[in-house]
Amino acid sequence: MAMSFMDGNEAIAHASIEAGCQFFAGYPITPATTIYQHMLTLLPAYGGICLQGEDEIASIGFCLGASMAGFKALTATSGPGISLYSEQISFAIGGEIPLVIVDVQRLGPSTGSATKGADGDIQFLRWGNSGGLPVIVLAPVDVRDCYTLTLHAFNLSEQFRCPVFIASNKEIAMTRESIELDALDSVKVLSRSQNSQDMPYKPFQVSNQSLTPPFLPIGGKQLVRQTSSTHGPDGYITVDTEIIRGSITRMHKKLSDAVDQFSLYEIDLDNDAEILLITYGVTSRSARTAMQQIRSTGKKISLLILKTLYPVPKALIKRFMDHVTTIVVVEMNLGLYVREIERLAKTQRIIRYGQMDGELLRPDKIREVVGL
Repeated sequence: MAMSFMDGNEAIAHASIEAGCQFFAGYPITPATTIYQHMLTLLPAYGGICLQGEDEIASIGFCLGASMAGFKALTATSGPGISLYSEQISFAIGGEIPLVIVDVQRLGPSTGSATKGADGDIQFLRWGNSGGLPVIVLAPVDVRDCYTLTLHAFNLSEQFRCPVFIASNKEIAMTRESIELDALDSVKVLSRSQNSQDMPYKPFQVSNQSLTPPFLPIGGKQLVRQTSSTHGPDGYITVDTEIIRGSITRMHKKLSDAVDQFSLYEIDLDNDAEILLITYGVTSRSARTAMQQIRSTGKKISLLILKTLYPVPKALIKRFMDHVTTIVVVEMNLGLYVREIERLAKTQRIIRYGQMDGELLRPDKIREVVGL
């Protein structure tokens, strides 16, 4: 099997091609720029289109237009760009437009430090849209995850007709690692369900089998209606409260009710442990080392690495937290995802540690936080 040496951004680009991505638009921003550069090299050879927009707002707008025309689309940015994406993210949610969005997080706030990593956008990815409807957020740990989670991101975007975020980090994005692509777990590539009825197309009409409506591209043989305003199954603007309630409830349930199908994670379980260490992203690498060091002293501890952050995989987290007395949550921010864990805790003691100074969390600091 061929061994490759690549960083996280390059892995995302290659996985996007495997997933069938046909369109990329973005605006240069450290540390996400090399995704655009790799797509500029790769996409034309596969008949795809790669554009640089005049800014982030235009770039994500190009992607939404391409997706509505039937193309699988990708965009990539960092924290300041995600802020500018916000209005179009809301459009993608309300218009049920598939799109994969890579956020290579860097230290904020505002312009912050372009060459320092962080995980400070986690809550923004979930709540940075008007209306607060659910989104899917996947968090890679390493280059392998960048590849496989990108495949999952495209599949989920197509399956549920929604934007899917990859919450990467500067340290993952720009660190080269050896990877055997042929040895990775196979992920079957999916495409959005197409409308097969001859009758006039209702772009948001669902069947009894799925809460996600079938798709037809704009510009095809049948009339396709799209709007960013509140609408009914036929795509016409409405103020009817019953129709609005039904539409909002359906868009919420199509993700929240299905999260158990895509609750991606790693668990290193000690059935006798009373301490559960929870983390995600690049911090997971230090957490693994810290756990091994703690176990070498004879202490018992389990480690849960979350790779699906949103919708919150409640059933998954509860399965492992219900058997411990102490939960330790460490993350590269001032405490964002720990709030989701606190909501699920019953009698467990929650210990939180957040670091946001541009440096990685070290294993010795995690051991200190755990108290072992």
